[in-house]
Amino acid sequence: MADSQIPPRLEEIVEDFKLAEGSEKLELLLEYARKMPPLPEWLHDKRNAMEQVHECMTPVFMFAENQNNQLHFHFDVPEESPTVRGYAALLSEGVDGSTPEAVLAIPGDFYQEMGLQDVLSPRRLQGVHTILAYMKRLATKELAG
Repeated sequence: MADSQIPPRLEEIVEDFKLAEGSEKLELLLEYARKMPPLPEWLHDKRNAMEQVHECMTPVFMFAENQNNQLHFHFDVPEESPTVRGYAALLSEGVDGSTPEAVLAIPGDFYQEMGLQDVLSPRRLQGVHTILAYMKRLATKELAG
């Protein structure tokens, strides 16, 4: 992926998943779920300002904070949904501080290089794909001002 359009930290995460085999991929995903930062206090009462990912069976809410053209994504995903939570957490960490343009340049199917299709059901993979699509939607809004 040397010439990919994936932010450097996300590329490192993809490489970690590529090295993991079988159930190790799920364990890595669960590790991200466990270390997902809590929703910032200032967003607790602003659920209506957050974007809901309606296509996910799990209630997933996200917010993009733009600081000097660097995006920081905040997610609210229930702990009872560790695979979705883990994926949101790794995306958040992987793109943290990226420009809106860099988020938009991430290939929609980049997760296939991670081998997640080997350990997640097609329905869960659709959720994975959709979370990135919503992040791109928020990045587009930031570019539009």
